[in-house]
Amino acid sequence: MLDFYADWCVACQEMEQFTFSDARVKSALSQLVLVQADVTENDSLAKSLLRQFDLIGPPAVLFFGPDRQERKSYRIVGYLSSENFLKRLNQLI
Repeated sequence: MLDFYADWCVACQEMEQFTFSDARVKSALSQLVLVQADVTENDSLAKSLLRQFDLIGPPAVLFFGPDRQERKSYRIVGYLSSENFLKRLNQLI
């Protein structure tokens, strides 16, 4: 799972506070390799990474399979509650 995050992103902070802190979400995520791309600086590297994945900005959560290919139908852009995040995650897992 690749999580795009920025300190200035209010929806990212909500995801951290309400979604990723949920014990059920933590348990489900323990089955995945978690990577976070901090694009707070919005520098050329951050912009390049966002462009590479065709994103305007955070928050965005991308899921990849063992073949290293993104599972685009499971892509999350914007805030998602813990309940809705778990529904999406359970479909993936």
